[in-house]
Amino acid sequence: MANEITSSVGSELYTNILQEAIFTAQEKSIMLPLVTVYDISGQAGKTVQVPIYPTVSASAVAEGSDLANTAINPSEVTITASEQGVMASISDLMRESAGRNVAQDVGRILGEAVAKKADEDITGLFTGLSTSVGSAGTELTADLIFKAVAELRVDNAPSPFYGVFHPKAIYNLKKTLANAGSVSALSDIGNEALRTGYVGQIAGVQLFESAVISIDSSDDSIGAVFSPKAFGVASKKGLTIEEDRNASARLTEYVATATWGVAELVDAYGVKVISDSAL
Repeated sequence: MANEITSSVGSELYTNILQEAIFTAQEKSIMLPLVTVYDISGQAGKTVQVPIYPTVSASAVAEGSDLANTAINPSEVTITASEQGVMASISDLMRESAGRNVAQDVGRILGEAVAKKADEDITGLFTGLSTSVGSAGTELTADLIFKAVAELRVDNAPSPFYGVFHPKAIYNLKKTLANAGSVSALSDIGNEALRTGYVGQIAGVQLFESAVISIDSSDDSIGAVFSPKAFGVASKKGLTIEEDRNASARLTEYVATATWGVAELVDAYGVKVISDSAL
């Protein structure tokens, strides 16, 4: 018997699953709030062309003299959105016998999956950055953050700056700052790390950790310090969920989809940070 789209058996779960999934996706994504997002949901097509303007220089001019024209020829980056999706099925028996809130659990699972995929796509752009600090086997330190910021400021990257690293990479930085705070009581960041595990800011860089960053076979990972203008996301369709009743299998399928694309916008506005990720 073919699947039938209906609002019968699973309909009472649909609204709660959708609400939980959207909430979870918004809360769990670390990267989306840190980059530039272009909403193309109301436009035809699935691409957006982002103009990248060059830097121009001013010069001294004599009184009464005409200024020479400066050509401004922007380049552009095309971001193409594609569909992302995940499906979960709830059997009638599971729904009827579960002691937990099934709608909340399924919504959370779907939302986390979509948020993780978005973060994976964005952090995957780190490896393409031309400027890098650190090296294989090098522990992540405050000095590397300072070097990355220096590179960004030389290239006039617009602030704020963010740093995203694997938890195993940022562990050494937390440990170092925590020890500095416990010994001298002069490091506010160190004391905060001791209390909550949150690193905070170093040299104006807000630091985040994300396990979606991959670790290679040598136990190294690639994080980045960057401006929001370094990376762009084209959002064609936000998270939506549809239900599909399979009566013959006595289950309801919940399909979560979203449509987006990612791209590097300005290479000079991001710095790749290579560091050891072995505890």
